Amino acid sequence: MKKRLSILFIAPFFLIVACTQTIPKEALQLKPESLELRQLQTRSFETKDEKQLLIAGAGILQDLGYNIDESETKLGVIVGSKDRDAVEAAQVAGAILIAALGGGSVPIDKSQKIRASLITFPSEGKTTNMRITIQRIVWNTNGQISKTQSIEDPEIYLNFFAKLSKAVFLDANEI
Repeated sequence: MKKRLSILFIAPFFLIVACTQTIPKEALQLKPESLELRQLQTRSFETKDEKQLLIAGAGILQDLGYNIDESETKLGVIVGSKDRDAVEAAQVAGAILIAALGGGSVPIDKSQKIRASLITFPSEGKTTNMRITIQRIVWNTNGQISKTQSIEDPEIYLNFFAKLSKAVFLDANEI
């Protein structure tokens, strides 16, 4: 009983201390290129059927080699991933050079997991927006994470939406 009472009196103290910690202002500010990236990752489609749009998006992801890991069509979310080799010739050459100079072995990138997330959300009128974000995690030869990054290559997003637009058009026209 005393233990519970002491926790009741001590807990508010820790809550007050935790609330006095502030988040740096720059942590909440978006980079200037954030809006550009968001526009690249988002498209509007002339449909109110989010489920059909997600199904078409999942099909495109699968065509691109992704496995569907999570799907919640009621919430408008699909997550897929694929595992790929991450070995780069320049890293291998650098590791060989360092080893030849007697510097020992240097870990190099070995494998990566690429994750894509699709999110749909209704917009004004008879349209639905879809956003895709793609990230990758890279592991080195020591089994450690060496990189985590967002994929920002415009060509990847343009390619995805071109395929999705064709799929949506074919579905809408029952072709």
